[in-house]
Amino acid sequence: MTDRILARLAKMHVRGQMRRFFRAAERASKVQQEGLLRLLRRRAGSAFGVEHGFSDICNVRDFQSRVPVRTYEEFAPYLDRVRRGETTALLAPDEPILMFATTSGSTDRPKHVPVTPSFIADYRRGWNIFGLKALLDHPDCFLRGIVQVVSRMDESRTELGVPCGSISGLLAATQKRLVRKYYVVPSQTALIADPTARYYAVMRFAVPRDVSWIVTASPATPLKLAKTASEHAERLIRDLRDGTLSPPGERVPAHVLALLSEGLKPDAEAARRLEDILTREGVLRPSHYWRLGFLANWTGGTLGHHLREFPTWFGATPVRDIGLLATEGRVTFGIADGTSSGVLDVEGGFFEFLPSEESAGGGGHALTCEALEVGAEYRVILTNASGLVRYDIGDRVRVTGYVGTAPLLEFLHRGANVASVTGEKLTEWQVVQAYARARGSSGEIGDVFVLSPQWGDPPWYRLHVEPGCNEIPAARLAAAVDEQLSALNVEYAQKRRSGRLGAVEVNVVPTGFLTSLDRERQAARGGAHEQFKHQYLHASPGLDSGIPVGTEAPGSPSGAACSPAPVPSGARDPRRVQSRND
Repeated sequence: MTDRILARLAKMHVRGQMRRFFRAAERASKVQQEGLLRLLRRRAGSAFGVEHGFSDICNVRDFQSRVPVRTYEEFAPYLDRVRRGETTALLAPDEPILMFATTSGSTDRPKHVPVTPSFIADYRRGWNIFGLKALLDHPDCFLRGIVQVVSRMDESRTELGVPCGSISGLLAATQKRLVRKYYVVPSQTALIADPTARYYAVMRFAVPRDVSWIVTASPATPLKLAKTASEHAERLIRDLRDGTLSPPGERVPAHVLALLSEGLKPDAEAARRLEDILTREGVLRPSHYWRLGFLANWTGGTLGHHLREFPTWFGATPVRDIGLLATEGRVTFGIADGTSSGVLDVEGGFFEFLPSEESAGGGGHALTCEALEVGAEYRVILTNASGLVRYDIGDRVRVTGYVGTAPLLEFLHRGANVASVTGEKLTEWQVVQAYARARGSSGEIGDVFVLSPQWGDPPWYRLHVEPGCNEIPAARLAAAVDEQLSALNVEYAQKRRSGRLGAVEVNVVPTGFLTSLDRERQAARGGAHEQFKHQYLHASPGLDSGIPVGTEAPGSPSGAACSPAPVPSGARDPRRVQSRND
């Protein structure tokens, strides 16, 4: 009864936020300009604000003429100063840094985004509106269990001791007590490093509970959770019966296991129920043991491929896209099931849009939200409370409609030279660097190759290469490239460790094949030959459909790939053949 009263009060508060947002969507242009000017006044005394004359900016036109569009790398000098403790490089003197949210960058340096109280307030408000709208559409989910998988907010620390990690960890730790009460998974599961052990621990806590919805970023995560519970069904049933936690995989540190095991009790009824399901069905699926109202995760871009498996494991449970949500801030949130479109969060920052063919720095061509054309594609430029100003977030979106005067946006993909089948955001620069390092070269590479994402369970990347004069075994090259991609891209490394991405696989094509393919593409496109650029990375699965798989270089050893070079220190045993499910 107490929970129902508190929930009613909380609903009234969030419903007020939601109503205010939809009123703001009716006058999006005015709300956006007012929000921009507030941000600029707040940061006028920062080094960045002084350099760009924030105090003299009176409207959007002034703003666009004074401040150029920047990429993360162009912002890095200011952000480095903030990390070293000079917060006024970007922020107001009285703005504390709660943490730095980290994600992969386009080079070998991960991004570090300052998380301030105002930034986290905007982030949380967006989640509140998303969650309440979803619950109002699925009222049977109120006051029932929620499966939320979070990562650590303190995976590392700056030189001054400020935590760096996932913003989801901070959000979970500071969530309202009423909401936390319905989280069925302890946040301490994030302390488990081994992915199989962590997925198992999550499901050990979640399976016997009355779960109404699952919220994650990647749709690969709920699939991994479901499959892990089924693969280790007998162990799970035994743990439920005995009141224990005995994860498979690498050994969980004793202090973490003790922390998670505290308070666990035998649940013979849940064990019997799962045993009956396993006997009857031969497999455990969430559709057998939970009454799910909906699933919440990304559905746009290449990540949508994961949804093909959802009916097998979750039945007809509807899926709601959580919105275009990046480490740098929220852009949209979903307001309906079954669509990857979300409404622009007009209160969460100031947004501009460059037609997708425009290059970075083309600030004069940027459009505001009310001027977008339905059906057109744009790049998102973000200004928000993190300190980022006219920041090219790298995401491409398509306008699918409007809510009031706020556009509905569908995420398409990252930049033209970015691949992301599980959220890894792999860039062409990283691919070229990984290949060069795997070959032991510190300069430019002369080999013709292309890395292309492949769809499977899990997805993986296939490296198409032409044979060299003196060959190196394909397995050795695959291991070295895989290791270097992990070193260069923290998101790739996390996805590999968690099993959401398989290992790199090498495919040797006949000598001259890729070069010939480039010539055909250049001829088809027209234009000057010197303007044609070889693609070292495909952005989506299927773009390599014209490349033969399983060929070998004539007269070369089986599986040989390219000229020999030293494998970097710490590389996996080259005699161990890499499979895509490794």
